[in-house]
Amino acid sequence: MTIKSAKDKQVKGHHYKDCKIQPIDYIVDNGLGWCEGNIVKYVTRHNKKGEGRKDIEKVIHYAELLLEKHYGKH
Repeated sequence: MTIKSAKDKQVKGHHYKDCKIQPIDYIVDNGLGWCEGNIVKYVTRHNKKGEGRKDIEKVIHYAELLLEKHYGKH
């Protein structure tokens, strides 16, 4: 198998590679930051990788970090 792009290779699974739009493309093309990118990544894979609940908990955690960083502590 010839790898044409780093996106053609995925370590441990196909949960991103099989997406119509890979999270890396969405994140970079839209100029998202660290927290936003991780939210996209974890919400994309939550029902594909077998880490369902943990991935959603990570989404919530990154959203809380984003709120705190940009809008202050509540």
